[in-house]
Amino acid sequence: MEGLQTYGTDFSEFGRRFAGWLGLYSTDAEALLQIIYAEQGGAPLSPARLAERIHLTSGATTSLLNRLESAGFVSRTREQSDRRVVTLRSEQSVHDRADEFFDPLGVSIDAVMSNYSPEMLEEFEKFMGELHATMQTRLGEV
Repeated sequence: MEGLQTYGTDFSEFGRRFAGWLGLYSTDAEALLQIIYAEQGGAPLSPARLAERIHLTSGATTSLLNRLESAGFVSRTREQSDRRVVTLRSEQSVHDRADEFFDPLGVSIDAVMSNYSPEMLEEFEKFMGELHATMQTRLGEV
């Protein structure tokens, strides 16, 4: 558990430094990453869903999205037949900046992972998935 806690701390620190590198508040960068992750997963977020994920009120989320939109990092689109539904999309400029910031880390992580067999990495991925599910269940109970 200590190793996972240390990893979590390091992961958070990378997020904080990414925010500073982009000139954003930490919460804005967290929101931006949530928007990107959701897009990559094939389920783009609405402003309401983003607010749930980052635990902000709708008003605070609107202010945050205004800042990200003014910076050219996100756009709000109406893609569904119900034109009232707003979808958040990240702009290519932020992907380019994120790649510039995170690619060196990705190369280093790839090098570490190459030391382990695909079977071992599959088991680790399964373990992490189960740990995540356990934590989500507990968070739902608290």
